[in-house]
Amino acid sequence: MTKQVIICVDDETTVLRSLKAELKKAVGNAYLIEIAEGAEEALELVEELLEKGDEVPLVISDYIMPDMKGDELLKRVHQLSAKTLKIMLTGQADLEAVTNAINYAKLYRYIAKPWQSEDLRLTVTEAINSYIQDKNLDLKNAKLQQLNLEQAALIAKLDASDRKFRAIFNQTFQFTGMLNTQGILLEANQTALDFGGLQLSDVVGKPVWECYWWTISPITQAQLQAAVTQAVQGQFIRYEVDVLGENNRTATLDFSIKPIWDASSKVEYLIVEGRDISDRKQAEAEREQFTNELYQLNEAFSRFVPSQFLQLLDKKSIADVRLGDQVQKEMSVLFSDIRDFTTLSESMTPQDSFNFINDYLSCMELALIENQGFIDKYIGDGIMALFSGGADDALLAGISMLQRLAEYNRNRAKFGYVSIKIGIGINTGSLMLGTVGGKNRMDGTVISDAVNLAARLESLTKEYRVPLLITHYTLARLQNPMEYSIRFIDKVKVKGKSKAVAVFEVFDGDEPQVQERKLATKTIFEEGLFLYHQQATKQAAQRFKEVLRLNPKDTVAQIYQSRCQFSTCCKSQLAF
Repeated sequence: MTKQVIICVDDETTVLRSLKAELKKAVGNAYLIEIAEGAEEALELVEELLEKGDEVPLVISDYIMPDMKGDELLKRVHQLSAKTLKIMLTGQADLEAVTNAINYAKLYRYIAKPWQSEDLRLTVTEAINSYIQDKNLDLKNAKLQQLNLEQAALIAKLDASDRKFRAIFNQTFQFTGMLNTQGILLEANQTALDFGGLQLSDVVGKPVWECYWWTISPITQAQLQAAVTQAVQGQFIRYEVDVLGENNRTATLDFSIKPIWDASSKVEYLIVEGRDISDRKQAEAEREQFTNELYQLNEAFSRFVPSQFLQLLDKKSIADVRLGDQVQKEMSVLFSDIRDFTTLSESMTPQDSFNFINDYLSCMELALIENQGFIDKYIGDGIMALFSGGADDALLAGISMLQRLAEYNRNRAKFGYVSIKIGIGINTGSLMLGTVGGKNRMDGTVISDAVNLAARLESLTKEYRVPLLITHYTLARLQNPMEYSIRFIDKVKVKGKSKAVAVFEVFDGDEPQVQERKLATKTIFEEGLFLYHQQATKQAAQRFKEVLRLNPKDTVAQIYQSRCQFSTCCKSQLAF
């Protein structure tokens, strides 16, 4: 298996160990790091690795070594492996040595000693990435190779003395320049000049922050001036910034200022570099816009297909849902409906009806969501909601709906509107949740006797003239039924079922005065129910009469008293 090897060359063991440790942090286990204590040893190592078929992406060499100078070593490494990137690491190399290494060894970077860890890490990471990119481009892009040859031919025609210096800048696709410690621009590469539509004479000798590129805004100029001041103190500066190009074109640069030290460890020059990342920034902006649009689309879909519905079907997205997807689960089902809505809507225009319905449903929706429920569907002025967490969630939602309705009616009364009443039925049981429909249209739904029973229960609230009824199935699944105000109402038979279902009234949502009176008469009321079901209608009627004396608004007691009277009357007629 081919190994990727980074070679470090220095005649000082301590430096080698420190360099190896820094590189280990930067590249981890992805690359093997070899060290050589001299140029000859390094050349032998390179030859040995290449003979074995291994790759040497990067060589980092000191400049001052006993057996051979760093620029000569890198030149010979280049002869052995032209693709290998080279970094010269020293605090004593002069400009001529750097230029020599660039011209003859294709020097990638020059890093002064002592190096800055972050600068070294970024440089090595960029060098490895550059090596990989160059390797891939060499395989895929013959045209680019031809262009490079043409560019090399043009550069060869330049004056020899100018070439030694300007090759440092013009062989890169980055914006590159050199400043003195006062921030005066000494050199700028052709890439930077072409971007601004400038000649070298337009910018050389001026403070860099006064050059055309940076006149995009006073804030940008001040930021650059402050960055130059920091770099002169020996700091490596890097940030993203927008600059001005030809014809007021703007570009975003990954911009850096790197100090260059002289032999006495004083900052002598500043190298400024800028990589145009405008395309990346635009791609990021487009991706963010797409993500926002997708989020908004999902939000819109969730208004039609609740996210809880997808979660129960174990689907991440609406796009994953298929016709026939289904799951069986125990859930609580809540049905609610506005009493006498048809009569109420007769006095409204169609627009008024829609406004009223949407206002009312918005109010009720919060009660359901806050108690971990989700709306399966709206049925005109009715609501069908599902609760997968537990029966208590459904019951608390029903109570909250009634409490919100009381506040809603108080607001309606302020504007002269009549109060509205609703009925709520809740049942708990096993049901099938899934999708039904055809090829071109499908819908989410739930199918179960538990659903039908909840709907039947909601209709019974009209008969008993109470707002909230639950079945014994729901009652049995409450965590602590004693926390609620509950009383038994009746046993009813559902169509298609032989067993009767016990029905209970929950009156926590009643007006406080009504609730107190129902609690006060609960024992008498239940005695009346027991006697009624024992056919002792005369005694039962007495109990209900007592309930109504204490609580005249108890509609269920009124119904049972009427039943008792009717039953007693029928018995008398039969006896007669």
